[in-house]
Amino acid sequence: MKSDLIDVQLYIPQIRVDLKYATSNNFTGQPVYHFDRCFLLKEVVLRLSQVQKELEAVDLGLKIWDGFRPLAVQWKFWELMPDRRYVADPREGGRHTRGTAVDVTLVSKDGKELPMPSDFDDFSEKARRDYAQASIEEIANRELLCSVMEKNDFIGLPTEWWHFDLLGWEKYPPLNVRF
Repeated sequence: MKSDLIDVQLYIPQIRVDLKYATSNNFTGQPVYHFDRCFLLKEVVLRLSQVQKELEAVDLGLKIWDGFRPLAVQWKFWELMPDRRYVADPREGGRHTRGTAVDVTLVSKDGKELPMPSDFDDFSEKARRDYAQASIEEIANRELLCSVMEKNDFIGLPTEWWHFDLLGWEKYPPLNVRF
């Protein structure tokens, strides 16, 4: 239900949000969202708040690229990239359609993205969590993001360093919400 989803920045105003799918700066090359706010389930937002606080203690923060994804968009992505390594089959609901998945990166205190092994929406080996040919700085940043997210009850995908699911995400039903 729409009421189950909350606007992340209303609860964590200092978190950065740059919804890539509300712009043409994504793998589709066009805007696919008709909204520019990040919505997630409250349980997810509460845990992200803890992540943000931990990162702020070392002059860093989070930037969110994606959160809740409408099912219609999940279908569009599947039509463009029917590869389960990168896009969930919409017949199974998808992780983002539950409001329990978030795509994030680290930013400096002034909002500048820290170097990572790949760009967002990179469907190459560079996006893998175990990719070892990146620079020492990129690997350290990826590992820091992963460790702070895991400490706060998130788990990542092996193929996308930026994607995290709330532990137990599969217990939540897909939400068929439109904005």
